[in-house]
Amino acid sequence: MNYENNLKALRTEFNISQKQLSEMLEIDRTTYNHYENNYITIPIKHLIKLSEFFHTSIDYIFGFTNLHNKLPNITPSLASTRLKEFRKNNKLTQAKLAEILNTNQSVIANYERGRTLIATPFLYTICKKYDISADYLLGRTDEPKVIKKQ
Repeated sequence: MNYENNLKALRTEFNISQKQLSEMLEIDRTTYNHYENNYITIPIKHLIKLSEFFHTSIDYIFGFTNLHNKLPNITPSLASTRLKEFRKNNKLTQAKLAEILNTNQSVIANYERGRTLIATPFLYTICKKYDISADYLLGRTDEPKVIKKQ
């Protein structure tokens, strides 16, 4: 994933330390440092908190766009609906999508039923492979395409 540069830039822009962000996320500063340096993947719940804190889109954090715009909060029911619509529009079965993401079909079914939000690596993979907005899939915007970086 490619979010380390934007996380550092946002933290600098907001003049906030890694320690302050780690306290907001209720994690150890070292863990946040690992997020920022892309040593470990940011869990979706922390990615959402960071995007809301920095008033920006997940697409911006992921580096899919250079538009640094505030979006509404995530709507879990819409996120599950959008994932299912995405899958069907791309003529993918749950099993095929699970295969692409290297997981099992029950994981995809749980996402589509709204039991859990999609995991960050799966969200990133789908968005990158199918050129679709993470914020759209999570129900934060109605624009399915990412406005590309210039």
